[in-house]
Amino acid sequence: MSKLLNINIDFMRARRLAFAISAALLLISVASLAIQGLKLGLDFTGGTLVELHYPQAPQLTEVRDQLETAGYENFVVQNYGSSQDILVRLSQGFSPEVGEEVRSLLSSDSEAIELRRAEFVGAQVGEELRDQGGLGMLVALACVMIYVAFRFQYKFALGSVLALAHDVVLLMGFFSLFRIDFDLTVLAALLAVVGYSLNDTIVVYDRIRENFRTVREGGPRDLINLSINQTLIRTTITSLTTLLVLFSLLIFGGEMIHNFALALIVGVLVGTYSSIYVAGTLLLNLKISRDDLALPVKEGVVEEDGRP
Repeated sequence: MSKLLNINIDFMRARRLAFAISAALLLISVASLAIQGLKLGLDFTGGTLVELHYPQAPQLTEVRDQLETAGYENFVVQNYGSSQDILVRLSQGFSPEVGEEVRSLLSSDSEAIELRRAEFVGAQVGEELRDQGGLGMLVALACVMIYVAFRFQYKFALGSVLALAHDVVLLMGFFSLFRIDFDLTVLAALLAVVGYSLNDTIVVYDRIRENFRTVREGGPRDLINLSINQTLIRTTITSLTTLLVLFSLLIFGGEMIHNFALALIVGVLVGTYSSIYVAGTLLLNLKISRDDLALPVKEGVVEEDGRP
């Protein structure tokens, strides 16, 4: 157990390789977001809502397969009220015939499906709300910078915000590159990843600040390595236990929270990597030193060597 606690991995030795990997992934993510953007789900785009009643509870996977075979794209199928009632949300615009088309498609000779309603449903997240959400994110990042600069030092503030932006861009780039629906559940996961990643980075930064003030030997690279190794057990255990739950949700949680769990899994992996490599590498590039974290000496206080 003592050997496990005395981990000594030279993480900063591979910082240039990690920096190159991050730069390449960021370039791919930004290019994908700029060229093809996000595949926005129905929460952002709106569409048509069809409510159906089955004589017996249907298998939602079979309903989805039937719709996909018929050529429908970007749709959501879920139970509504009971296992016999389902809601089908389609990305296409509303027309008087669409409800009957879906009912006829899903009906079979052995059962008659009742069409309860078919209507247009607007986007839950409109353009104004998206703009306000983006502005809110920028304000939140500014508040984080102010807090970290006040709590630590301005170089730590820049490092934490840049590491946070790194994680957000990579997560959004992942959904853009692989054309996975970006809906409200994914947006909620994105905000959760922001909090998770920031907390992980702050834990590492707090240990770096402590070691810069208390450990007398070694330069900035050695002290950052020491700090990352000291927090590695905590970071690893937290990430593994979180991923264990998230993979359970991904496998057994069903269609509705599949993308939510996937976004959190990618976010936790990226955030863990970021707190180990990106945050520390940024501090080295910002030329962090002991003088930046030295406590001010109060007037009249005598130092250890007896000098005032």
